[in-house]
This record gives sequence, C-alpha cells and structure tokens, in this order.
Amino acid sequence: MANELILVVEDNEKNRKLARDVLQVKGYRVVEADSAETALALVAEQRPDLVLMDIHLPGMSGLEALARLRAAPDTRAIPVVAFTASVMPQDRKEIMSAGFDGFVSKPINLKEFLATIGTVFGRGKP
Repeated sequence: MANELILVVEDNEKNRKLARDVLQVKGYRVVEADSAETALALVAEQRPDLVLMDIHLPGMSGLEALARLRAAPDTRAIPVVAFTASVMPQDRKEIMSAGFDGFVSKPINLKEFLATIGTVFGRGKP
C-alpha cells in the first residue's frame, strides 16, 4: 500500500469525494481543499507528497496557485498534477506548459487516474 499524502484541490464536492475515495482505497492519505487559497495554506502546513489541482477554481485559478507553489523554495519540488475537465488539445498544451507534473482529465478514468498517480511516485503503475 501507499501512504503518501495527497492534497485534492477541487471545488466540486462530488469530484473531490470520488478522488478521495479512490485514493484512500489505494492506501493514500488525503486532505482536501475547495479553493486555491485554502490549498496554498494546506501545502504550507502539511507538505503533501502530491497536489491534484483543478484549473478552474473560484477566486485564484489552479494555474496561479501552481505559479505560487513553484515560486516558493520550500514548495517548488512538490509534484502538482492538473485535475481538470479542460481536455481540448490547446488546453492541455497550455496546462502542461505552465509546469504541471502530469494531467488527469475529468470525468475520471480510474485506470488512467491511478496510473498517473503511480507514475508521479515512481511506480509506473498503481
């Protein structure tokens, strides 16, 4: 089993619950935020091993939150995976160009979701 701490940043409660439930079943510890501002505070407080970041959030966007994480020496190395419904090729290119470590589309494809998480943690597969 895993045991890494993953921060799920998602303003949609159903998407957040699905991600949390799937990750917990696989042995990950999960904390949740419904905004980028809350996520930044949790990253500073809990130092997660991975952040799953929605792009379209109320207030600050996931792109801006990523820029802030990358700008701070103590959080720049934390992997951040985009967790988004923006799946058009241009959207994906823009998101990955911003510096995300991976991309997970919504609605979640469980196999791809877990494979991406496993890859970030160097396991290749969940």
